[in-house]
Amino acid sequence: MSQKICIISFDHWNYDKHIVDKLNEKGIDSFHIKIGGFKHKNIGTRIINTFSKIVLGKNPKIKKRQEHIIKMLEEKGFQDQILVINPEVISLEYHQKIKKFTPKYIAYLYDSVERCPIEHLLHGVFNEIYSFDKGDVKEYGFKETTNYNYLEKQPITDGLSIKNQVLYIASFDNRLEKVMLLKQAFEKIKVSYKFIIVGKKTSLYKLKNVFSSKILGIEFKRNRIKQNDLKKLYAQTQTILDLVRDNQSGLSFRVFEAMAFQKKLITNNKNIKTYNFYNPNNILVLENENYDFDKCFFETNYEPLSDKIYYQYSLDNWVNTIFKI
Repeated sequence: MSQKICIISFDHWNYDKHIVDKLNEKGIDSFHIKIGGFKHKNIGTRIINTFSKIVLGKNPKIKKRQEHIIKMLEEKGFQDQILVINPEVISLEYHQKIKKFTPKYIAYLYDSVERCPIEHLLHGVFNEIYSFDKGDVKEYGFKETTNYNYLEKQPITDGLSIKNQVLYIASFDNRLEKVMLLKQAFEKIKVSYKFIIVGKKTSLYKLKNVFSSKILGIEFKRNRIKQNDLKKLYAQTQTILDLVRDNQSGLSFRVFEAMAFQKKLITNNKNIKTYNFYNPNNILVLENENYDFDKCFFETNYEPLSDKIYYQYSLDNWVNTIFKI
């Protein structure tokens, strides 16, 4: 009989569903509880929830999401393993309930503890806690892993297919200040770019700054970009720009998307130099915020990784490691 493995996560960007797909591909009975996809049953419950948030300072949807997890597990039954990604979104009370459905309860953190505190979950909850953040691994004794490459390796794009030398896609947050400085730096050395900022607050921000030259050339979108559309954008790009959030040392999915599409990478994550795939020809590390670029980086070709190193960061290897398959 095959193992039964459940994945629980918000999965805003649809990365986690690839774990389930890979497990099923391996003959494992796996399913995903996507709590980020939980919706109100009707407009009435939505209105009540909004009223409670504004007037009472409470969000009933949080509890209903957690009840939804238990309901799904009751329907699916006992699991050999359960993996929760970024467990801070679930209360200790409900973690204890989830634990009853499995002998092996695992957490994976792809945010730093400083950004998403889980101190209340460190003892007596999980059998194993994995983290992509080297600092947290050292401080809390977590098991170290990275995010994973969920894409198949793509052929190197010929120069005629390149529409932009640099592509940046990210959520609307305080990194936007860095983006505007980088925009000026690329314009100075005549490097073409495509910057896309995504989030619900982008419309208001754009309206407030409609006459500002700083945001000229930056696209603001309310809705997230679908992964198929993202792949098309990557294929038409020479270099992917990766700006990590403050207090983050782990590798973002941008790193692995660049790896899969065999694209160059510009990143402000200095820790990337400690990984075995680091190659200064392929990866330009922003050491400070002066952003004084040497255009030579854009004038050399990407140097492919060995198959051995590429597989080390693949989703296939990731699920084998996490679930001991």
